[in-house]
Order: sequence, then C-alpha cells, then structure tokens
Amino acid sequence: MARKKEFDVNDALHKAMLLFWEQGYEKTSMKELVSQMGVHKGSMYDTFGDKHTLYVNTLEHYFEMGQQIIEKGITDTSSAKEAIRFIFNWAIEQEEDFPLGCLIVNTAVELAKHDPEARQWVQRSWDFAEQLIYELILDGQQSGEFSKMIDAKEMSMILYNSIIGLQVKAKTTSDREKLNKIIEINLSFLD
Repeated sequence: MARKKEFDVNDALHKAMLLFWEQGYEKTSMKELVSQMGVHKGSMYDTFGDKHTLYVNTLEHYFEMGQQIIEKGITDTSSAKEAIRFIFNWAIEQEEDFPLGCLIVNTAVELAKHDPEARQWVQRSWDFAEQLIYELILDGQQSGEFSKMIDAKEMSMILYNSIIGLQVKAKTTSDREKLNKIIEINLSFLD
C-alpha cells in the first residue's frame, strides 16, 4: 500500500523552482533542494526523480504559472497596445517573493545549448509569448490601433526579443525610468 505524502507536492515544487531560479541549476545542490522544499531526500526522489527531472518539472511549473498570469493580465486590459504593455511590464516587475529576472531566460543561458529538455521548455515558453504578441498585433491592426503596414510576425519577434533583453536588464538595474522608456520606445514601433 502506498504511503500518503507528508508534504504538499505543488508547494515543494514551487520552493524548488524559486531555489533554481535564484541560484541556477548547476549551483543548486540536492542538499539545498531537500532543505528548501522541506521534504526527506527519499520522498523527494520518490516524488520528483533526480535533480534534472525536478528541474524540468520546475520549468513546466514556471511556464504554467507565467501563462496564467499573462492570460489573466491581458484580459483585464482595454486594448491590444495595453495588453502588450502589460506583457512588457510583467517582464520587468518583480513579485516580492520571486527572484529577479526570468527562470526561462536563465535556463536559456545556462543549459539550453547542451540540455535538450531545457531547450524544449525555453522554446515552448518563447513560442507561446511570441505567438501571443503576434495575435495581439493582429487584433490591434484589425481595430485600427496599429498600422497595417507592420508585418505582425516580424514585429512579434522584435518585441519579444526586446522583452527577453529587458528581463536580463531588470536583473542588473533598478532604474525604472530607463526600463519604462525602453518599453515606450518598443510600443511606438506599433504606431
């Protein structure tokens, strides 16, 4: 008979995500994970597998969490431009309980070149965001908010590339005025 888990799996996964996000994959030890997650080593292995499998699970958790936040945030906006502005702002704003930057960007830099599963989550996340921006640009063009002369696909690539850059910059500067100016310049490309 299987034993009942003595910990909340989602809570433990979230705690592991935060530790990986803060320290990176390579610098995070199993000992730190067990301590941060509040689980016994055996329970961690039984539930999540090895460190790499746990990391991949945290990438999925991060992706799903971000997707929900972004989708909810853009539904609360009044226009396509405001929806894209929300995505930019979300990329640079830090929740009080979250590390600076973006776990997916960190993964791209640290692991994607040599880890196919990490690369797959990076690509999935970036494809989702770029497609969302593309659809918002099309919506803005149909409503007359954005120029129809813009190639929506190309512009979505440009804007999302800028968002990735902003996520890196947000880790290294507290100059909100500069970050907001970069956002406004990017949004002006849509006029």
